[in-house]
Amino acid sequence: MPLESYVQLTIDFVRTHEVWAAPVVALLAFGESLAFISLLIPAWGALVGIGALIGPSEISFWPIWVAGSIGAALGDWLSYWIGLKIGPRVAHIWPLSRHPDLIPRGERFMKSWGILGIFIGRFFGPLRASVPLVAGIFEMPYWSFQLANFTSAFVWAGVLLTLGGSLSRLIGMLWT
Repeated sequence: MPLESYVQLTIDFVRTHEVWAAPVVALLAFGESLAFISLLIPAWGALVGIGALIGPSEISFWPIWVAGSIGAALGDWLSYWIGLKIGPRVAHIWPLSRHPDLIPRGERFMKSWGILGIFIGRFFGPLRASVPLVAGIFEMPYWSFQLANFTSAFVWAGVLLTLGGSLSRLIGMLWT
């Protein structure tokens, strides 16, 4: 089944079962931010799609935003911890072993940007998977990482959900 089908199934599930919106968004954001998983299941399309449901449905923005933010922050937190505990050997674990350029790219990025790299990296696909891992591997100070992690998670979730809502309103205006 193509990825687009899974995205649509997820959006349809949330549309039908609105009470599950926050847990679904938290899990999607967690998976999108977790090293290894984010390479296999890019969930940003479903998050944008669920954001489009917020306006026309009974789904409230605030709990969805908080759920997505916490899910994303926990995914990066776990990735950081994996990097801290396993170190450079993590590059030999599947699926990173199939993408040998990700860790060196993440390292170059982190050396160039430092703590701001955590914030910026959240907004760029493959970097999202490797930056927290690299921060752990190279032992970025814990509280510096967490400050950037949680701040960027709240901004990222807000941007994706708002983008979905804005696109939904724009399409509605164009078709009426």
